Amino acid sequence: MAKPFFRLQKFLRRTQFLLFFLTAAYLMTGSLLLLQRARVALPQGPRAPVPLQTLPVAEVALGMDLLDSRASHQPRVSPDLLLGVDMQRSPLARPRPEPRWLRSRNSELRQLRRRWFHHFMGDTQGPSAPGPEVPRPAAHSQGTYLGCFSDDGQERTLKGAVFYDLRKMTVAHCQEACAERSYSYAGLEAGAECYCGNRLPAVSVGLEECNQECKAEKGSMCGGVDRLSVYRVQELQPGSRKRRSATYRGCFRLPENASHAFPDPLIQANVTADTCAGFCSQKEFPLAILRGWECYCAYPTPQFDLRDGVDGSLCVQEAEAQRQGPYGQVYQTPVQDTRCTDRKFLPSKSKVFVALSSFPGAGNTWARHLIEHATGFYTGSYYFDGTLYNKGFKGEKDHWRSRRTICVKTHESGRREIEMFDSAILLIRNPYRSLVAEFNRKCAGHLGYAADRNWKSKEWPDFVHSYASWWSSHVLDWLKYGKRLLVVHYEELRGSLVPTLREMVAFLNVSVSEERLLCVENNKEGSFRRRGRRPHDPELFTPEMKDMINGYIRTVDQALREHHWAGLPREYVPR
Repeated sequence: MAKPFFRLQKFLRRTQFLLFFLTAAYLMTGSLLLLQRARVALPQGPRAPVPLQTLPVAEVALGMDLLDSRASHQPRVSPDLLLGVDMQRSPLARPRPEPRWLRSRNSELRQLRRRWFHHFMGDTQGPSAPGPEVPRPAAHSQGTYLGCFSDDGQERTLKGAVFYDLRKMTVAHCQEACAERSYSYAGLEAGAECYCGNRLPAVSVGLEECNQECKAEKGSMCGGVDRLSVYRVQELQPGSRKRRSATYRGCFRLPENASHAFPDPLIQANVTADTCAGFCSQKEFPLAILRGWECYCAYPTPQFDLRDGVDGSLCVQEAEAQRQGPYGQVYQTPVQDTRCTDRKFLPSKSKVFVALSSFPGAGNTWARHLIEHATGFYTGSYYFDGTLYNKGFKGEKDHWRSRRTICVKTHESGRREIEMFDSAILLIRNPYRSLVAEFNRKCAGHLGYAADRNWKSKEWPDFVHSYASWWSSHVLDWLKYGKRLLVVHYEELRGSLVPTLREMVAFLNVSVSEERLLCVENNKEGSFRRRGRRPHDPELFTPEMKDMINGYIRTVDQALREHHWAGLPREYVPR
């Protein structure tokens, strides 16, 4: 008996030693690999250091997968291209700052270490090499390049339409978007931002100050920090998107003394709706009003909010008779209402940590769009969605606990996750529509529709059975553990936008003018609404699914009433 026991003990000791040896070898090998990857290869013989200003952008862009690795290898500069700019940059020259929202905190620390290393190498290895080549205007662009302009003032000149694409921005993409909206000029900034307008910026600067490449077009000029590369927009090319036309909004009573309320009218015989819409588009107004021979341009205002339309026959009269009347035909021009497009991070950390909580598919992204445009501040996210970030939700990349955003998107439930927030806007949507929307997103992204094979597979019933209970528990948990809540129903926000949004903004403790809220209403759709014809689908929910979901609806409706809130909208509460 002792002999087998001794052999077992001896074997275990050897095994223990072997495991210890293998662990140590594994750790040493990993350390050597890390050192090898972090090692900076020193050049053989005298060699100029890599220019400092090319390092931070490539490092940050590659780290975020926003830039092709080949784009980090900059070509050498051409003396003719720099137009008199000093070619021999000192190794101690201060690098041009990049937009802060393109850097993470970790990348800033890496930049500091790299700068110190290259400064040290520059002091010991002789003169520096020529700087990087300034990106050229796009050679294949259909528009005319007009130069580099300053954009660091409080009021933008090109503000007719604004959009971002931090991965796929090209000069042609920006020009087509501006041409589609009937603008004359397209301006690109910081490699990823596109601005449209009908007036050139006032301050022109040197070409070398527009030194950032377009994110998806290596070698093309897409502005810089507070600098716009401006192109004159040409007509849309065959096969591209069609130019948007004016949309008829209806017949409305005009304010008294319309010529005073709407200055600079166009008055001419036989003026048409297209003529009036084109006239107002050039002046960058979102509304064109036609009354007889008179054409007025306007914004929605509290005095002219387009809420109460009248019978269209009141606007269809003889031109002279209509000119004397109080009614006018209103058209929506392709021009964007820009009174609410400016957004920024909070100037100081918020003292109140606010959540924008919802079940997935309940319209959280759309609510963020409304809140950002109403308040002028970015919203954050508990997650990181690259698609949203690449389309201009810059708060996506900011750490969700930074308190630099007006509120933070979350789908989380559970006591610990809820009690991290001081208050919350709880957004609730019909569970039937929420489940369909979230299934579409999972299968086809933010803007697509799930294919027939997805609905017919086992994936759809499994999704309903697992997610339907989450819809209920999400609301119940926030009602139970939330410290201070504002309950908002998606259907009410969609049907009565301005009053509901006004309540949300007041809950966030932000003062907003009525004109800004009307601007949000005029730009209410945002970039993530599913467009086009949705696929024909039969009844998606089986009777068993309906019984289960209806039970959850009754539970949530009762819980809301017990917590002194109005119940769920009657349109989807089972009767």
